[in-house]
Amino acid sequence: MAFSSRLLSKSKQLYGSQIILQQQHAVPVRFFAKEAAPPALKGDEMLKNIFLEVKKKFETAMGVLRKEKITIDPDDPAAVNQYAKVMKTVREKADLFSESQRIQYTIQTRTQGIPDARTYLLTLKEIRIKRGLTDELGAEAMMMDALEKVEKELKKPLMRNDKKGMALLMAEFDKVNKKLGIRKEDLPKYEEQLELKIAKAQLEELKKDALEAMETQKKREEFKDEAMVDAKSLDIRNFI
Repeated sequence: MAFSSRLLSKSKQLYGSQIILQQQHAVPVRFFAKEAAPPALKGDEMLKNIFLEVKKKFETAMGVLRKEKITIDPDDPAAVNQYAKVMKTVREKADLFSESQRIQYTIQTRTQGIPDARTYLLTLKEIRIKRGLTDELGAEAMMMDALEKVEKELKKPLMRNDKKGMALLMAEFDKVNKKLGIRKEDLPKYEEQLELKIAKAQLEELKKDALEAMETQKKREEFKDEAMVDAKSLDIRNFI
């Protein structure tokens, strides 16, 4: 039997779980729901409902992945684009957050109750770093400079409930966005670019895991004389 066939038969659970875990990024259960939180329930009932909800979403996602072709080739733009489309279909059918929506949710929960603009901006920077995102345009520094300018004009720290002060800051931010060429109407495009970057990173991780799995299998006596297959020739639908 060919090496790739044996690898498939021995790795179904590994790869089936891997792709789902990558899609969800080990996100806490609260990220699964887009709706408002349900009424408080007793412990056992709440856990049961959470389990059933996650199980349903998992099965829905797996149903999509069993049908859609994914090529493990992060260096091929077409493969990256196809993977991103498949993951979008998974999110839509399983009612999962996109990465942009997760970031937005994190910002909302982490910044709730922060009274001043400076701490708010510093918290945004912390979130960005923890999410592994880069500030390629240097926007953060420009936003902090804008805040410094406004606070110097106000002669006091800017509080978020200061409507006049916040209006001044928003006007400065508009100047920053204009200088960077960022337009609100282009936000969907920026979100798509982010999802493509994430898709490429996930395919790179899948390729790495596939190669490591094959290397491990090849060390076994039964596989020593068989050549490893190219990761991009593997069909993930056979793993799950």
